[in-house]
Amino acid sequence: MSLSRFSHLPRAAHGPIKCPLQGAPLLGNATYNKGSAFPESERERFNLHGLLPPNIQTLDEQVHRAYEQYKSRPDDLAKNTFMASMKAQNLVLYHRLLQTHLKEMFSVIYTPTEADAIQDYSRLFRKPEGCFLNINEADQVEERLANYSTGEEIDYIVVSDGEQILGIGDQGVGAILISVAKLVITTACAGIHPSRQLPVVLDCGTNNEELLKDDLYLGLRQRRATGEKYDQFVDKFVKAARKKFPNAYIHFEDFGLQNAKRILDKYRGEIACFNDDIQGTGCVTLAALMAGLHVSKVPLKDVRVVCFGSGSAGTGIADQISDAIATESEISKRDALKHIWCIDKQGLLLQSQGDSLTSSQKIFAKDDDQWSGETDLLSVIKQVKPHVLIGTSTKPGAFTEEIIREMGKHVEHPIVFPLSNPTRLHEAQPQDITNWTDGRALVATGSPFPAVEYNGTKKEIAECNNSTAFPGIGLGVVLSRASRLSEKMIVAASKALAAKAPALEDPNKPLLPDVEDVRELSLNVAMSVIKTAVEEGLAQEEGIPGDDGELEEWVRAQMWEATYRPLEKVSS
Repeated sequence: MSLSRFSHLPRAAHGPIKCPLQGAPLLGNATYNKGSAFPESERERFNLHGLLPPNIQTLDEQVHRAYEQYKSRPDDLAKNTFMASMKAQNLVLYHRLLQTHLKEMFSVIYTPTEADAIQDYSRLFRKPEGCFLNINEADQVEERLANYSTGEEIDYIVVSDGEQILGIGDQGVGAILISVAKLVITTACAGIHPSRQLPVVLDCGTNNEELLKDDLYLGLRQRRATGEKYDQFVDKFVKAARKKFPNAYIHFEDFGLQNAKRILDKYRGEIACFNDDIQGTGCVTLAALMAGLHVSKVPLKDVRVVCFGSGSAGTGIADQISDAIATESEISKRDALKHIWCIDKQGLLLQSQGDSLTSSQKIFAKDDDQWSGETDLLSVIKQVKPHVLIGTSTKPGAFTEEIIREMGKHVEHPIVFPLSNPTRLHEAQPQDITNWTDGRALVATGSPFPAVEYNGTKKEIAECNNSTAFPGIGLGVVLSRASRLSEKMIVAASKALAAKAPALEDPNKPLLPDVEDVRELSLNVAMSVIKTAVEEGLAQEEGIPGDDGELEEWVRAQMWEATYRPLEKVSS
């Protein structure tokens, strides 16, 4: 069956594009520009003769030249700047280059290099991208959003307030770049249309002293707002975004620890929204855990999990695991929580710690009467005898040899996930974990690591890369027009990821599929999310195919591809 069956859909990425520009303005527009690839017919029709060299090239030839230019840049930040410049010139070429070399370029266009670009945002600034909303103009949020228009509906919004960016903390207005980068990933990994995206920064001020003293800083030079003023600003944004873009999915990114879970919980029951630090991290970690349990032959209903580090990521992971246990075992959330022990700076989370616990930590706090002994990590490992140990503490070396060996005494295949980023903050090295468990451990990390070797056998290490999860989830929500993103939809996404784990076929292979396969992964994740949304009565889109084969074609037809489409001249 041909994709043309679905060519009538608004997002069908095929056929001609209506173009109101010609001449130099056309070459200056990244959406329409093809550079040296404009065919003779379009050069004539759009008055481009004399504005381009005569040799007409293919997109592949352009990618080859652009890649050579990319490689010539002296360091990763220069490469990041080069890619940003290309994106501003030619959107199709930018995305084709990125897709062709995705694994190599991922760390340049996202973490860790994007963190450097964000830190230097005001000094590297050339051209604004996205929507800038500031708390001193909260009453004009709706008007400011109306100024941002791509000429199409908006499907996907990424918004950040910049308080906790990529492990580098408060970056104020520079957070617009994390919103931009996340949307680039949704396009590269899941075909979300770039013309139907909106990156937003909520400028609430900053507590970063360096930025406050920097004359070149482009954001509000004032202390970060909190309390009721902050909450009202966020609420005005959400309401204005829903009014202006009623079908848009809202992705909250890099909000601070005190706000991330609180904001997500406030809106998740009302609208389709998502927090990658909480739900995305939880989803991909749950997928790796499911694959690990399959290899170790431990049923999910019996699993015991210790989470070391109980910030947004740690509690988000614990929340997803407990949702999966409750869903798969058909038990209550309360009973599912009995399988999880969370540790933070004060030790094991206990109810007696009261107000020192964040709102996201409180549900994981154990009853003091049910815990005897010390609350440090080693003591918890000795008493709990966990199958799974997950680290999001940013405390390097926290998983010591004694701790890992103690875990290995009680379970045949310890599942150990040191997830803290960047690499220097990992709780333990995969090779050490492997050595300390006599090669029995199943390991996944938060950053790329080389394969480990034990007794002549090599094991590949999975990277818990959120980009294998959140783009596909977003695609599923967007295409189904789900009224909200449910717990079951995220569990379905995790199961779809886990089903593609190479370790299911060979235990020496990774617990998660590689980012190189991410377009097909996103397709599978999106299909699982859509089917679950339909089952739960949350899908609002009409005409969603019920047959898996037709559903796959329906989804593929609406995934944007980095190809040059014919331009159709229209009057502006």
